[in-house]
Amino acid sequence: MRRSFAFLAGVLLVGVFAVPVPASAADGDEGFTIKDPRITESSGLAASKQHPGIYWTHNDQDTGAYLYAVDSRTGETVATITMTGVGTPRDVEAISIGPDNQIYVGDIGDNDGVVWDYVWVYQLPEPKELKDQTIRTTQYVVKYSDGPRDAESLVVHPKTGRVYIIDKQEDGGHLYEGPAKLSASGTNVFKPVVPVDLWATDAAFSPDGQQLSVRGYFGGIAYDWNDGKIKKLGRISVPLGQGESVSYSTDGTKIMLGSEGAGSSVVAEDAPGDTGEASSKSPSGSGSSAAQGGDSNGFKVGALAIAIGLVVVLGFKRLLRRS
Repeated sequence: MRRSFAFLAGVLLVGVFAVPVPASAADGDEGFTIKDPRITESSGLAASKQHPGIYWTHNDQDTGAYLYAVDSRTGETVATITMTGVGTPRDVEAISIGPDNQIYVGDIGDNDGVVWDYVWVYQLPEPKELKDQTIRTTQYVVKYSDGPRDAESLVVHPKTGRVYIIDKQEDGGHLYEGPAKLSASGTNVFKPVVPVDLWATDAAFSPDGQQLSVRGYFGGIAYDWNDGKIKKLGRISVPLGQGESVSYSTDGTKIMLGSEGAGSSVVAEDAPGDTGEASSKSPSGSGSSAAQGGDSNGFKVGALAIAIGLVVVLGFKRLLRRS
């Protein structure tokens, strides 16, 4: 029932505001459409390092602990991973690939009143062979030093392996830093280290770890990582709609921007400029880029209407989760 209402509202939005997928969508890193009917709430996206052209995704609510490997050249799912050893996921919102081809999954959503005393991060090796399989997964208990948070963004630094979470707040959140090494036997406390000027729905590190791109519903911000003392490089243009995910392509030349819904699109944009070359221009090269929080004046024409529609969709989802 919850999905039916949300999907209906989503269809109405798509009919009015959808941005068409480029004709080059079949080219993979130029964009693609997720065709698997099981993937109706794609909330995270991560480019495989072992399997070029493959992107890992997941639903935020699912019937089990599943990950899906989607071939960007066709939009088809080529492998489904069942994670074992993690219990029943609550609200899986993010996925990232760290050093040594380790996949990290963030079961970190908490938008029904922000009440969870702890959330979970899962870790598993990316399989060398793409086929349906079951993989034993390590589950980490995570708490925030300043109390419960709702979050949809988890990133793992590609060089250090350190895990970070960005909480989701309308007026901007914080980058939370985890321990240098996560412990499977104790509680892992994440501490806020720097503000993030965005109502963040996902984030991604560049392959070299020098940039952090954070996205929201109406725009995004590219940061120079600067050893965790992030510096704003510029704004990122995002497709209109319920934007839920972002990933760099494996070679770092593109950022891939995904949305939620059945048959959802993943749109490619040029990756932000070189680290350290801050500019007031959009790093994607688009003059119509938009950002949130401290850059709210950059909204695209029609973003207000999208905001109203998204409130309807998110309101339906929140109401139905509580019922």
